[in-house]
Amino acid sequence: MKRILLLGAGLSASTLIKYLLDHASENNWQLRVVDQSLELVKHKLAGHPNGEALSFNALEREERWAELQQADLVISMLPARFHMEIARDCLELKKHLITPSYISPEMKELNEEVQKAGLIFMNEIGVDPGIDHMSAMRIIDSIKNLGGEITGFKSYCGGLIAPESDTNPWNYKFTWNPRNVVLAAQGGTARYIDRHQYKYIPYTQVFSRLDNISVHEYGEFEGYANRDSLSYRHIYGLDDIPTIYRGTLRKSGFCQAWNIFVQLGLTDDHVILQDSENMTPRSFLNAFLPFDEELTVEEKFRNFCRQYGVTDLYRFEWLGLFEDSSQIGLKNATPAQILEKILVEKWVLEPQDKDMLVMVHQFTYLLNGEKRFIESSMVNLGDDQVHTAMSKTVGYPVGICAKLILNGHISERGVLLPTKPEIYDPILDELEDLGVVFQELEKVV
Repeated sequence: MKRILLLGAGLSASTLIKYLLDHASENNWQLRVVDQSLELVKHKLAGHPNGEALSFNALEREERWAELQQADLVISMLPARFHMEIARDCLELKKHLITPSYISPEMKELNEEVQKAGLIFMNEIGVDPGIDHMSAMRIIDSIKNLGGEITGFKSYCGGLIAPESDTNPWNYKFTWNPRNVVLAAQGGTARYIDRHQYKYIPYTQVFSRLDNISVHEYGEFEGYANRDSLSYRHIYGLDDIPTIYRGTLRKSGFCQAWNIFVQLGLTDDHVILQDSENMTPRSFLNAFLPFDEELTVEEKFRNFCRQYGVTDLYRFEWLGLFEDSSQIGLKNATPAQILEKILVEKWVLEPQDKDMLVMVHQFTYLLNGEKRFIESSMVNLGDDQVHTAMSKTVGYPVGICAKLILNGHISERGVLLPTKPEIYDPILDELEDLGVVFQELEKVV
């Protein structure tokens, strides 16, 4: 019997656990799941004979070492900053490792040692990163195999709310970490290349420089630039491509309204606000508007919004930003922390709500003198609040990859990405069987 050690049983691990248990008997696996909440693990294992619930601090080497020793494969669903500690242990103990997170520079440095040890350290095997790599590379390789020259690649992904659960004027609810949503696009200038010209978008302009995307049966979306598109040229073997751009999707209208928060400074996470615990939503908003004895907060805010083309204040009124009846109650808080608290209370998922994951790739290429265009799109809806679209699109690729490794179907060794056909073909094929399906439109342009 082969042992799989899964570190972390949070929301994104729900579908992964179910997949591994569903395939445990036929593959003779034992799944051992570690989390600080033993009850959570027991609930997710649901008494399956091939599952065992464990509870200890996986961040402490002394506590995890014995379990790592017994494992054939380790899957880390811990926060990304802890992966390196697990990776060093796996290298020393000669255990295969899977993480859904971006490869860090420190992880890359282990590549030669991992190769010499005959191990697979698979990274970026979730949805974004993960399914984005695999679905893009399948098309890129197919175009190259036909002798085509790829001239442009744009890719977008967004974790959103399903249409039947879209019940607020922002067309958005939190389906993943709220803090990451509030701080989105911060930390550097977005950069990409457009027809051989390098382009840069500072944070203050990201939400006003948008691409419009239409997805069949799901309506209109807008994409804003991710921080770094240029590094993907090398990852995808497109070092000389004239155009490459990666972005995040929101429903149309969201970004223009969100840009108001950015321009006001409400997403700042560095300055500490004085007397923040006694602020109300109204006084919080007013703190970022100019002083005026004659104008109300509403009037000052309306004047500010007009500068950015926003005339309808309903989205902001719905959030309760003009209310003055209750205090926010956060001491020594940043603007971003206060905004997050306000949004969490309004953008909450109701028990019956379902999330939605949308991914769109757009390619332009030359073949036999013709300029051609391919758009490949995937929409996946959550089943419920346990097996969400995010949980499925992260968990399924990790689970399928685990099966490929344990059954000896991946020959390459080292610190890997899922960008080779021997990895992406079987995973994408099985994802289709599991309902994660890309629709392709191709035409001459």
